Amino acid sequence: MTALRINGARLLERHKLMAGFGETGNGGVIRPALSDEETSARLALLNLARERGFACSVDPIGNLFIRRKGADEGRAPLRMGSHLDSQIPGGNFDGVYGVIAGFEVLETLEDHKVASDAPIEVVVWNNEEGARFSPTTMGSAVHAGQLSLDKALGSFDQDGNRLGDELARSLTQLGPLKSIELGSESLAYVEAHIEQGPILEQNEIPIGVVTGIQGIVQFEVRITGEEAHAGTTPRSRRKDAFWAALDLTAQLRSVTADKDDAIRFTVGRLTVLPGSPNTVPAKVAFTIDLRHPDEALLASVHTQIYQAAETLQTPCEISVITTLNSPPVCFAAKVISSIERQAAEVGLDTARIASGATHDAKFMAPLCPTGMIFIPCRDGISHNENEWADPEHMIAGANTLLGVITELTRAKPT
Repeated sequence: MTALRINGARLLERHKLMAGFGETGNGGVIRPALSDEETSARLALLNLARERGFACSVDPIGNLFIRRKGADEGRAPLRMGSHLDSQIPGGNFDGVYGVIAGFEVLETLEDHKVASDAPIEVVVWNNEEGARFSPTTMGSAVHAGQLSLDKALGSFDQDGNRLGDELARSLTQLGPLKSIELGSESLAYVEAHIEQGPILEQNEIPIGVVTGIQGIVQFEVRITGEEAHAGTTPRSRRKDAFWAALDLTAQLRSVTADKDDAIRFTVGRLTVLPGSPNTVPAKVAFTIDLRHPDEALLASVHTQIYQAAETLQTPCEISVITTLNSPPVCFAAKVISSIERQAAEVGLDTARIASGATHDAKFMAPLCPTGMIFIPCRDGISHNENEWADPEHMIAGANTLLGVITELTRAKPT
């Protein structure tokens, strides 16, 4: 097996560079999809790629592809990557680590003039977080044919900005890019990421070998009542959308309570209108994020959420829309075993682990052999400005990724 190692100092320098785009001053970033801050981060990465002579492409939903040529350019590329957009605010490791680790692999192979049978690409997926435009993992879902391009482009943020328009605006700033089709063939896909949980750190294990990703269903709930004077309208005459929302969410907390504490139920965004202190709320909108590794149980709870909305005793109207329904997936045995072998080559302990968070790798799994490499994050904290991964773990994960990529593409020094 190759004795190549990544340039750790360069990896950390690239990470520092990306941390400057949208920095909050509190250790994190605000870099939502297609914002000026994320566009600047994308441009900085593309410029680094162009300096190295890598080809840069984009697909219709705005996923970026940075390509290092292979000996046989007719073969499907082996892909790796993640995303550059963040939560609002978010941390400095979620997503971006997988991008810079993948780019460091390309640079290391280029430094040492390592030839690979197949081309190798880093993918920067668009709108993975879903913090600005819904749903989450949008770019990979569209690429994989699991979400229509028109629906994605027609998504609006809270300020009324249409994704298609924001994408067009962003692309004008990124310089020349070749066009690539949606769903283009991949030899394999490997994604490096922080764990976003406490297991690896608690057990002092530097590399998590991800076996799969639990299922996720996301909803938008809209409740319509009637505005009324807060001081003169009796409870019996009110159509209070907020109280209806409270009653519904209380029922849903009961529906999603399980003795194993394995169901993940989150109301992540709630809007109350008109938002006046002395007016009965007429409209409430909120999101639901539902997750579980068992597909049948997830489907059952999905149905119960709709039933709870339909049977709630309220004078208000309730609408529930499923915005994302992504079943659990298992990763490829060949990629899992490769990660374990290559971590051992670097002298690293591993543990097999399922991902509680969703990732772009989930949509790649049906298209090609797919796997993920986790590294620990401090206290399991993520989607938070205090998110942190130790430099030694970042380097260890990138070295493991390098080994997997060279193995899967049969790369060798010229």
